[in-house]
Amino acid sequence: MPLQPDWYNVSLKVFLKNDKGEILALKATADSALAGFYDFPGGRINNDEFETDYEILIKRELKEELGPNALYKLSLKPVSFGRHHYFSKRQNKDIRILWLFFEAAYLGGKIKISPEHSDFTWLNLKAIKLESYFKKGSLEAAKRYLELQT
Repeated sequence: MPLQPDWYNVSLKVFLKNDKGEILALKATADSALAGFYDFPGGRINNDEFETDYEILIKRELKEELGPNALYKLSLKPVSFGRHHYFSKRQNKDIRILWLFFEAAYLGGKIKISPEHSDFTWLNLKAIKLESYFKKGSLEAAKRYLELQT
């Protein structure tokens, strides 16, 4: 039997860095596949957005997850990647997501998280035990991000 290509959702994520070098982490809600852990801002490309410019997609996601007043300067140079999968009860199937990460400098403005997350914090990724905060694709991407910076 020939090998079959796999199908993935694609998610555009951001390491939002403040002037102290800390990265914004969003706490997952209790009903999330990442419950008890943190995630990074960003999200999936919708089925009607395939031809949409990446910057527009990322800005849409950041506005949804951080509110309209968070200011940042986005770089469209990818800085990491990761894979995430979970079982969707709503769709009754496994969901597989390829995460592409970009970096942005936080310039200020009030962060108002969406109901997709329960809290947020700024973390120095080099100074924490990543496994205590992240799992699955978030952990994979955070580790790779640090590796690629050396």
